[in-house]
Amino acid sequence: MTGTLTWRLLRDLRTAALTDAGDTWHEVSNRSDSDRVRVDRAMSAKLRETQESESAEAALGRLRRLSRNFQYLHGECGLVRTALNGLAGDLAEPQNRLKQALADAAALHFTVHEDGSVSYPAAPVEDLTGAEREAPGSSVRGSSRLPLEPPGPGFGGTSPVDPGFRGFAPLNPNAAKAQDVADRIARAVRSAREIDARYARTLGGLRAEKGLDVTEATLKDVFRDTADVRATAGRHLGAGVPEDRSPAERKKWWDGLSDEQRQEYLEVAPDLVGGLDGIPAAARDEANRTYLPVLMDELSRRGGEDAATKLDALRRIQARLRSPSDPPMFLLGIGAEGNGRAIVSYGDPDTAKNVSAYVPGLGTRLDGDFVDDTMKRAQDTAKGARRHDPSSASIVWLGYDAPQNVDVMSEGDAQRGAPAYNRFMAGLSATNENPDPHVTAIGHSYGSLTVGTAARQPGGIPGADDIILLGSPGVDAQKATELGVGADHVFVGAADNDPVTHLPSRDEAALGWVVGGPAGVLVGRDLFDVGDDDVYFGKDPASEAFGARRFKVDDGPAMIREAGAFGAHSRYFTPEQDPESAKNIARIVAGRSDEITTEEHR
Repeated sequence: MTGTLTWRLLRDLRTAALTDAGDTWHEVSNRSDSDRVRVDRAMSAKLRETQESESAEAALGRLRRLSRNFQYLHGECGLVRTALNGLAGDLAEPQNRLKQALADAAALHFTVHEDGSVSYPAAPVEDLTGAEREAPGSSVRGSSRLPLEPPGPGFGGTSPVDPGFRGFAPLNPNAAKAQDVADRIARAVRSAREIDARYARTLGGLRAEKGLDVTEATLKDVFRDTADVRATAGRHLGAGVPEDRSPAERKKWWDGLSDEQRQEYLEVAPDLVGGLDGIPAAARDEANRTYLPVLMDELSRRGGEDAATKLDALRRIQARLRSPSDPPMFLLGIGAEGNGRAIVSYGDPDTAKNVSAYVPGLGTRLDGDFVDDTMKRAQDTAKGARRHDPSSASIVWLGYDAPQNVDVMSEGDAQRGAPAYNRFMAGLSATNENPDPHVTAIGHSYGSLTVGTAARQPGGIPGADDIILLGSPGVDAQKATELGVGADHVFVGAADNDPVTHLPSRDEAALGWVVGGPAGVLVGRDLFDVGDDDVYFGKDPASEAFGARRFKVDDGPAMIREAGAFGAHSRYFTPEQDPESAKNIARIVAGRSDEITTEEHR
């Protein structure tokens, strides 16, 4: 907008004209993207296939430049559209407040002047003697600040002294009402002016230089422009996101958006939808890939060891996303809060009939080990399940803070993580396209306590048919039947040389640790009167008393061997180290639990 925004201009503003203009910019953005695709896939590709010469290389160089130009137009025109939509949305609120104030003024027969002041008529009142008198009319100016308390009853404030009356002239009852109307008009206009100025700065920054030559550096400016538009229009975009709704309701909201609206969120505000349970996996993946460099930039500027660790992990994830993957990767969530967040699926969980979601445990955080080892476990599970049924996907869910060492293990992290895991699983149920998908919840180490806690929430784990507990220190339950899927659908893998599956109660475990580290835990069981089927968090899931189905795994390296005290704790998913366990996990995930090899209970 140009010039000074008055109340008349705000009243008469057609916000639809702004959104119409935004739609026109969006059409240009779409045409630019289509033209870029045609240049890349038709013209450039055809030229590379049919021509090999210096002139052909020169032509390809010019086509690459043209492609960059179209890419730049696509991005910048889309940002203009978002800014115009945001301007229209943000101006609607002060415009509505102004119109309500003007309607109140008309109903009271007040006059609103060009400068926003309000005149009110004279009114009959009783003076202090009880005689009827006429309080004169006047006019008041509005203030953008909240009005002061009105004068006390019987006094006119700004009214002149009346020589025929002992005191001041009585207050016109219209005065306070007029002041209220004038203040509301002033506040609405001031708010609209601030919004107008903010968007004017942002839109002004989207202007391109004449004779534009789009280079790689210019394309990086789109990143800065996107951040500017996001900061300016964030309230407009965020207002529509149903954060406090169920995943099913979020799915309904997303499906109800137009293609243009969905693209606006994905390109300008990916952080608002990338981690939103109930949004389809393909959209979450696109949003998080867009948000990933933004988060990396924030961490690089933050500094410190923690930020550096997370930044290294995100760079590794980005590199894997850029390389071919079998099955294909979907980035369903990413974040730097706490110990870091990452949700990665191998295979599309919306189209796959068999879906598993694995919760890692003790010591897991967003670092290099997570990318190199923990993510690989989900990938190995997906590959194994797809040998039985190609329609399978496997997810690693780092959506909570796991304890970082045995000394700090308590139920607290699991209790905080369980509701978040259940919301994620409800989101999978909302977006999966199969009429009756087979869903498996997997918990490893402390992650098994998180899964067990989630299963014991009211309603259990949404959509879960089977539960797998691996290397478990207990799930805070005494019986498999407490997990809500039936004892026959709870499966346990526990290596005999895995110290975590032998941990006695916390006090006894601590003393056993003093006796001799992880191996001392087993010694501790002999030193104290501990039941053979009791572990750190309740009943041993591998025990007969617990009642789950125990499948065969390798015993793993002894705790005193060079392989390390916890060597047997981290092999369950890995075909190269424990092929029998990996095969059994894959069979369960693929819905072939009747084919697992079993092992006797402890």
